[in-house]
Amino acid sequence: MSEAYFPVESGALGPEENFLSLDDILTSHEKLPVRTETALPRLGAFLERSGGPETHNAIPQGSKLEIPLWLAKGLFDNKRRILSVELPRIYQEGWRTVFSADANVVDLHKMGPHFYGFGSQLLHFDSPENADISQSLLQTFIGRFRRIMDSSQNAYNEDTSALVARLDEMERGLFQTGQKGLNDFQCWEKGQASQITASNLVQNYKKRKFTDMED
Repeated sequence: MSEAYFPVESGALGPEENFLSLDDILTSHEKLPVRTETALPRLGAFLERSGGPETHNAIPQGSKLEIPLWLAKGLFDNKRRILSVELPRIYQEGWRTVFSADANVVDLHKMGPHFYGFGSQLLHFDSPENADISQSLLQTFIGRFRRIMDSSQNAYNEDTSALVARLDEMERGLFQTGQKGLNDFQCWEKGQASQITASNLVQNYKKRKFTDMED
């Protein structure tokens, strides 16, 4: 039976999103606070600003807005200084201190359902805090990863809705992968596994090796 949608791997943790990925599409629509460094003609109506006809035609210099990530990336230009980006609160120094103390206490889904992907895309804007942001993202993930996987392996046949409610979307994917692995292992132990197959990684390696031999 064919599926209506085959999950596509996210590219948001790299330099560019993958716009065949639903997660990346949702991440690109997250709002980002910005300040205009020059007047932006003919964008007032597009961003639905209130005011008279003049404000609908142009956005004045110095305006503070919240615009989607995809639009901020399109307008951002270091040379022309069209706009400057302000860090969302969750990525600022105060919250980075909380994450470094104990990342597991934070409800990431409430703070931002695409915390890691959105934070990685902030590195596109050449902020002086980029090094601190990237280090915080990495350490936060490392600090939460073990608990997520331990929980996925020790919640077999239990209601996990409250457990995953505090996870961002990427972490939820990891949790589901862990539970699937546990379920498959339980089925194998009970003799219910119909067939053991090679992983996609092994299959792809064999295909590459065969292609190299042909060359």
